[in-house]
Amino acid sequence: MGVLGLAAPDLLARQALYAAASTLVVMSLFLLLIAYRHKQQNAQALKVLREFTLRDGSPTLVTDSEGDVLFANHAAKRRFDKDLDETLTGTLQTSLANPAGIVTRLRTRADLEGSASEAMVTRRGHVRLTVHQAGTDVYIWRLEDMPAGSPAHEGPALPMLLIGRTNAVLYMNEAARTLAGGRVKTLDRLFTSLPVMPGTVCDITGADGPARVLVAEVDAGAGRRALYLLPPAAETIAQDGWAVFQDLPVPLLKVSPEGDIEAYNRMAASLIGTALEEQVSLSDVMEGLGRSITDWLRETLAGRAAQQSEFLRLKRTDKEVFVQVTLNRVTEESKPALIAVLNDATELKSLEAQFVQSQKMQAIGQLAGGVAHDFNNLLTAISGHCDLLLLRHDQGDPDFSDLVQINQNANRAAALVGQLLAFSRKQTLRPETLDMRDTLSDLTHLLNRLVGEKVTLTLSHDPVLHPIRADKRQLEQVLMNLVVNARDAMPQGGEIRVVTECTDLKEPLERDRVSVPPGRYVTVKVSDEGTGIPPDKLQKVFEPFFTTKKTGEGTGLGLSTAYGIIKQTGGYIFVDSTVGHGTCFTLYFPVMEESEVRAQPAPREVVRKPVGKHGDGVILLVEDEAPVRAFASRALRLRGYTVLEADSAEAALKTLEDQSLNIDVFVTDVVMPGMDGPSWVREALKDRPGVRVVFVSGYAEDSFGEAQMKIPNSVFLPKPFSLSDLTDTVHRQLH
Repeated sequence: MGVLGLAAPDLLARQALYAAASTLVVMSLFLLLIAYRHKQQNAQALKVLREFTLRDGSPTLVTDSEGDVLFANHAAKRRFDKDLDETLTGTLQTSLANPAGIVTRLRTRADLEGSASEAMVTRRGHVRLTVHQAGTDVYIWRLEDMPAGSPAHEGPALPMLLIGRTNAVLYMNEAARTLAGGRVKTLDRLFTSLPVMPGTVCDITGADGPARVLVAEVDAGAGRRALYLLPPAAETIAQDGWAVFQDLPVPLLKVSPEGDIEAYNRMAASLIGTALEEQVSLSDVMEGLGRSITDWLRETLAGRAAQQSEFLRLKRTDKEVFVQVTLNRVTEESKPALIAVLNDATELKSLEAQFVQSQKMQAIGQLAGGVAHDFNNLLTAISGHCDLLLLRHDQGDPDFSDLVQINQNANRAAALVGQLLAFSRKQTLRPETLDMRDTLSDLTHLLNRLVGEKVTLTLSHDPVLHPIRADKRQLEQVLMNLVVNARDAMPQGGEIRVVTECTDLKEPLERDRVSVPPGRYVTVKVSDEGTGIPPDKLQKVFEPFFTTKKTGEGTGLGLSTAYGIIKQTGGYIFVDSTVGHGTCFTLYFPVMEESEVRAQPAPREVVRKPVGKHGDGVILLVEDEAPVRAFASRALRLRGYTVLEADSAEAALKTLEDQSLNIDVFVTDVVMPGMDGPSWVREALKDRPGVRVVFVSGYAEDSFGEAQMKIPNSVFLPKPFSLSDLTDTVHRQLH
């Protein structure tokens, strides 16, 4: 019985495997059958097309979606003879001036409308190239010769020029040749002034003398562009003449003086969407002027508009689209109207928004850095003088607890200033080689205390995580900020997941206007099941002082601090959020190369040798802030040092002109009016090469690290510093 009990699961497993394998085989045969039937259907369709076009008197070619020729009839073989190529573009190379652009343009229209045609002039006279879509990825192309003197287009034609990269005219249709009085080779032979701006009225020199045209531009690929010359301002457009614009690959609207859309072409309908209908007001489909669109139209009609074009946002619900709208006044049946030429400006506005955001973040960063520097000077004076008072009061003194409170709040203020410096990426980092699993393991206990009882914290690690280089203390601050935000987003409780993975980017990752280069990264994802962040606020979460919390519940510096730390570390941070479902922050850290890991020295215990007592040394203190200089001077004198003071670099150099002075240590601020700290120290060390240096600054060490590295026997002390920080640093420099 026991043997049967053990064998049964094994038998069931094998039966399940057989069933799965059988299912895969059946599915594979089914897919192969579908593919075979599709191939047979295509072959049958091609056979029918061959029989249908074989004896057609006009050259006819059947191609696939890539332009490869699948079949050519007898007339095509006779017409092109040795020029018959494997591709349609190659076959037409000797017949048309720009076959690639024409073929692409016609195929695109055929995909939308089922068929398309275009008449043109060649060496052999007027021809018409027509394409019909004949099924999935199959096109029929027919080239017809047109009798001499016949119109090149059915109905009125718009002049069109195909322009190359250097403003060379590659092709002109018959209407353009008639307007110009013949073939022109460059734009300056037709237009009186360059460059030609699309959407504007330009002066040309035509066959009948000077004339004015409204220029519309379409990208023709490969650096080429097609210029369409529309009826100019104040010229009459008959109602049936609007048909001319229907196939024009430029979005056009005809607008009444009251702002109602009276007509539009296919490209405009495609750009604006389903909201576009006749007699719909222009303000119903677009917005963004900051004033009434009707007023703008009225000013344009009266000739008082400051500029002809405006950037507007379409009222589309499926996606965000910006358009540049250029208005031109026309006359129809003695009544004024407006022709609006639209250009898709979404990419342009996106780049503009990216630039503005970059400028704004840079300006705020500079402001934050400057504010932090000034605050650090104030906090140094506050906490320093508080230290001096604490030296004169013991724990039994009634004022002792008040002084301790002042000192603690000064330290809290210093931490807040540190967050400003982190955002402006000017705080001092102490990078080291880290394993993200170890970092999170050390932090787990604290994170569990932060999230509380209602929230569950789940950590998941990739079995193989490569080392990264970062400041452990700052990285822990980032993770705590993200976890606390996730907790606050779930007041009723939920789960916070922290997932670490090793990711290989084969291609650049483009998102949120940032490009992450290819390479190996350690990613950390912190996700919650909270309320989510609305889309209009999602791109602002990293800005300082922006918060979705209630007043008094957050400073708005947590995420901006995280952003600054991650960027200064060389990483990237992204956010994804869905309202009602939750938010996920993803951090990318570059993986350290194996050579970098091997080059890192093994950690070792630093044993400080006993040093002598304070009090034997002469200090030159250079500080432009009087309260800071007063505190530092008193602190050093209390420890028995002889202190010489100077309020500027120039005053310090003046003091050093006395060769009888024996200086042991320079203690100097880095940023001062006039000559800065490193500059005057380098000058002084020419005559006193053995003097040691202590640089102090409210900015980060990295902001002048290169200058400090070139100065021997120098150390850095960041502001705000305490009495013991200053005296101990000077003491170590002396001994």
